[in-house]
Amino acid sequence: MNQILVTKKLYITPELKRKKKIYKVDFLLSVFLLCILISVCIYAEYDRNKSEEVSQSILQNMTIQETVAQDTTVVKNNILIVVLDENEQEEIPEEQVQTVPTQEMQTTQNGFKYTTIATIKIPKIGIEYAVIDGPTDTIEETEDLIKISPTKFWGPEPNQVGNLCIVGHNYRNNRFFSKVPTLENGDIVEITDLLGKTIQYQIYNKYEVDPSDVSCTTQLTNGKKEVTLITCTNDSKLRVIVKAREIKG
Repeated sequence: MNQILVTKKLYITPELKRKKKIYKVDFLLSVFLLCILISVCIYAEYDRNKSEEVSQSILQNMTIQETVAQDTTVVKNNILIVVLDENEQEEIPEEQVQTVPTQEMQTTQNGFKYTTIATIKIPKIGIEYAVIDGPTDTIEETEDLIKISPTKFWGPEPNQVGNLCIVGHNYRNNRFFSKVPTLENGDIVEITDLLGKTIQYQIYNKYEVDPSDVSCTTQLTNGKKEVTLITCTNDSKLRVIVKAREIKG
């Protein structure tokens, strides 16, 4: 018995044509958006690599004195006021003050001025960068500076009594302060000032705060030398605060 094959004719209606056109437009739009996303990611990675290159160049060009006077206090162009507690302050006499070597002022691409003030090294996460600082403390300046290197946010000069606050980008890779959130109590942060003096600071606290919370910048250190590292969480919603205190021999 012969089998009869029946082919049903497909009629292309106006509605089918419209849907086909919509699918085609959606496909082309998806491809276009995907290309834009890939381009943005590539540019972002290029920008991060460029920032790393600039930061390492700053580090290599730093001028640090080789000899360091013992038991001296370092300040820049003023008398250091040491906060011992909420009601007591100590003024260091001018004759005991040692001036930091002058660094040549540099300029970012957006026109903000900055100088190098120290180096920061964290052996646990394998990073070493120059710490930079600008003549003003505007939000725009800070945002521009942290694109090229960890930046002083608040506090005294490096290795002075007080709380030196350093902010750095979390690029979610191995650069800048991306690995700072992985640090733990007991880990070491090394700060070398422009006189060549290196002080080790041991981490004693780590926590997260809202971006508007700046309580970590307090200078009430009871006469001790401290360093506070500030960066973003991986989702950029909160700030990671890492507190470290000088290790005295």
